[in-house]
Amino acid sequence: MKRLHYPSAFVLFLVYGMLIFSNSSCHYYNIEKRLGPDDAEFLTKVRYIITKKEERMFLDLPADEREQFKEEFWRRRDPDPTTEENEFKMEYFDRIERANELFRSEGRPGWLTDRGRIYILFGPPMDRITYPMGYSAASRCQEIWYYGTFPVVFFDATCTGNYRLVTYDLTAIRSLNLMYMHELTMAQAQSQQTIHGDSRFFDFSWDISKTLVETNQIEGVVLLDVSYAALWFKEKEGKLVTTLDLLLELHGDDGQVVWEYKDSYQVESSEEELKKEKKKKFHIEIPFVLEKEFPMVQLGKSKMYATLINRTGGDKIRKVLDFKL
Repeated sequence: MKRLHYPSAFVLFLVYGMLIFSNSSCHYYNIEKRLGPDDAEFLTKVRYIITKKEERMFLDLPADEREQFKEEFWRRRDPDPTTEENEFKMEYFDRIERANELFRSEGRPGWLTDRGRIYILFGPPMDRITYPMGYSAASRCQEIWYYGTFPVVFFDATCTGNYRLVTYDLTAIRSLNLMYMHELTMAQAQSQQTIHGDSRFFDFSWDISKTLVETNQIEGVVLLDVSYAALWFKEKEGKLVTTLDLLLELHGDDGQVVWEYKDSYQVESSEEELKKEKKKKFHIEIPFVLEKEFPMVQLGKSKMYATLINRTGGDKIRKVLDFKL
């Protein structure tokens, strides 16, 4: 199944970008560390086929909505939704099981090895040639798998059963070596494109900016962006229009709602605008003030929930962020 003088503005921009990336990575890393056993296992098992966007969506979701995400994850990959069984899912887990049986000599589950990864993504090779220690005077343990005429090479430097994915030693003709790596990378990327049908994801990015934090008052802004490409529109008077319904809820330590915001937003564009600005986003800012009547002590470990609904398509997504003082 194939499935620095003073740093230039450019340097400052790069540093700023790296800081943003680092903060984002830490955010998702911390969420992943706190996942329950079932969610952690799911994320581990689908590591070879889940997209980065899907992974972040999954981590952003409240725990009680992740089961629905899992169902949708596999549904998107079902090659024939008219049958009861999801053939892709069955084949994927069958390959994991088979990889565990075939490659168990590396001190970790077979499906987590290099050979296991290639086996899961490409399936069993059409031809598998094994060169054990001693097959020639200058021998080294290796395996070559063929998918048609395309070779995939694994090398065991110590002949102890620990095989690593490598390329041919084509140092003298570096361009060919790079071409080989490029083709292998492209082949793996293609095998990871497992989503069938509509690949549009209804999603949004958001953050909370607190502009004032005092003993008896907190002020700030909730910032939210939705990509136009993720929305379903309907045509009205020559325009593409839709409505977004937004619900924000701040939950205290005890889980009770201590602040709530609800509103609807009209979004419109034209086909020409969408074609010219494929990365265009609809931006929403919601200022908030939490005054002394709120139990500030209980806000120390509170959470902010955001629920967004695209009325035209009926899509709905709910996310959660820690609200720290």
